[in-house]
Amino acid sequence: MFSIESLPDDVVDAAVRADWQRLIDADLPSAGRHPSDSNRPHVTLAVRDDLPEDAVRELARAGGALPVECRLGGAVVFAAGERFVLARPVVMSAALLRLHADIVDLVGPPPARYAVTAKDRWTPHMTLARRMTAEQVGRALGIVGASTIEGELTGLRLWDAEAKVVTPLR
Repeated sequence: MFSIESLPDDVVDAAVRADWQRLIDADLPSAGRHPSDSNRPHVTLAVRDDLPEDAVRELARAGGALPVECRLGGAVVFAAGERFVLARPVVMSAALLRLHADIVDLVGPPPARYAVTAKDRWTPHMTLARRMTAEQVGRALGIVGASTIEGELTGLRLWDAEAKVVTPLR
C-alpha cells in the first residue's frame, strides 16, 4: 500500500503534535504514541495498492504546486466501524483541491476500499487519534485545541507501508 501525503510547515506540525501530547497526557489514544520516525502530522492525498510506472517522478513534479495554504479547524470525528477517528479538519482551498485532483489524476481513481481519497469524497484532515470509543471522543474533544491554526502544506512524500519506506517528493 502506498500513501501520498502532504506535510505541514513547522507551525502546523507543532500544533498537531501539541494535540497529540495533550491526548497522551490525558491517557487517551493518540497518533503521538506511534514511535516510528516516519510518524508525523500529514494530510493523506491518495492511497493505492500500486502506483503507475514513473509515479515518483510525476508526483514530485506535482509537488511543485506547494506550498499551499493549510488552515486547521477545531475537530472532526469519523466513524471507523465500532470506533472513531479524531482529527483536525483542513479547510479546503482552491489550491489544495487542485493539488489533490492532480495527484489523483496521476495515480488513477482509487479502488473501493480507498474511496475516501477519490476527488468527490476526500475530506482533508490531520489525524489526532484512531480507535477511540465514544466516551474517549467525548473526553478528547474537551482536551484538543479548538482554535484555528494558519500555516502551509510545504512537503510531499510517498509512504510505502509494506516496505516501511518514506520517499521525500518535495
